[in-house]
Amino acid sequence: MTDTVKLLSLAVATPNNIILQTEAAETARRLFSRRFQDFKYLARVFENAGIRKRHAARPLSWFEEAHGWQDRMAAYAEAASALFRRSTTAALQRAGIAANQVDCIVTASSTGLATPSLEARLAGEMGFRGDIERVPVFGLGCAAGVSGLAIATRMARSRPGAVVLFVAIELCSLAFRLDELTRPNIIATALFGDGAAACVLRAGESGIAEIESTGEHLFPDSLGIMGWKIDDTGFGIILEQSLPVFAETHLRSAIAGILERSGLSLPDIDRFICHPGGAKVLTALETSLDLDEGSLDIERDVIGDYGNMSSPTVLFVLERVIASGLPARSALLAMGPGFSASCITLRRVS
Repeated sequence: MTDTVKLLSLAVATPNNIILQTEAAETARRLFSRRFQDFKYLARVFENAGIRKRHAARPLSWFEEAHGWQDRMAAYAEAASALFRRSTTAALQRAGIAANQVDCIVTASSTGLATPSLEARLAGEMGFRGDIERVPVFGLGCAAGVSGLAIATRMARSRPGAVVLFVAIELCSLAFRLDELTRPNIIATALFGDGAAACVLRAGESGIAEIESTGEHLFPDSLGIMGWKIDDTGFGIILEQSLPVFAETHLRSAIAGILERSGLSLPDIDRFICHPGGAKVLTALETSLDLDEGSLDIERDVIGDYGNMSSPTVLFVLERVIASGLPARSALLAMGPGFSASCITLRRVS
C-alpha cells in the first residue's frame, strides 16, 4: 500500500558541552553536601545510574550560579534553536529532501518555552515555505519521543505524499536547581542531559520502516509520579521513587492493550525499543515485558553516553537499532507525565 507512513530518515544532535559523570558528582557534592544532610546517601545515584557522560546546553560552571526564568529561557531559545537546526538539517539531507519540500513540522519539547516557537524562529533561515503547517507540542515529557512521532504520523497519513518533519528537543539540564534540596532534584542532576532528534515522514512506497500502529495509555490517579512544578525560579522536577515499581507492575498490560487495539500481541514484537529512563527503569521494563536480563543493551549504551535526555532519548536508541539492523517488527516504547505509556510499532521495509 502506498498510503502507509514511512520513516524516511532519522538524525540526532547534542550540545557541544560534555559533562563527565565524575565531574557532575564532584560538583554536586560541593554544592549540596553541606546544605542537605541526605546527600551522602543520595550521591550513590551518580555511580549507580550507568551514565558515563552527558551533554549540556551550558558548561558545568554555569550550573554553579543561581538562575531565574529569564536566564533559563534565554539559554533554552539559543541552545534549542541550534539543536533544531543541526538535527533537522541532517535528517533532511539523509532523506534527500529540501527544506522547502516540508509541508508540516511537529516539534515536541517540555523543558523550555519559546514564543514564537522554535520552527517559526528558524523558518526563514532553514528555508521552510510560508504555508508550512506548524504543530508545537508541550507537556508530554519523556513520552513525547513516541507520542510526538505518533502525532506526526497522523499528520502524514492524512495527506499522502506530504513531507512531515518531527523534531524532539529537550534541555533538561536547564532545570537543575541550587535551591531545591530534595531527593528528586539530586537525582535529576545525576540523570538528565540534553539532546535532539529529527525524523522525516511521508506516506508512500519507500523508507526505512513503516509506522504500522500507534497508541497511548493514560493511567488513572497517577499525576504525582512525574512532571514539573513551576515557581518563580523555573521548572522543578516531580519524580516519584516508585516509578520503576509502577512500570514493572503496570506497563505490560498497558502495552498489551495498545497492541491489541491494532490486532497485535506482545509475541508479535521482535524487539522492544525503549526509552531508557534510568538503570532501575530498564530493569523494570525487562521484567515487565518478560525480556531476558540485559536485552535492552542498546538502551543502556545510550543512557551511558548521553544520560536521560527525555523525549529524544528513545530516538537515539532507534538510530542505533537501525544501524545494527532493524528487525521485522519492533515496538517503540516510552513513559511520561500523566502518568502515561506510548507505543508505536514499526515494520522494516524490505
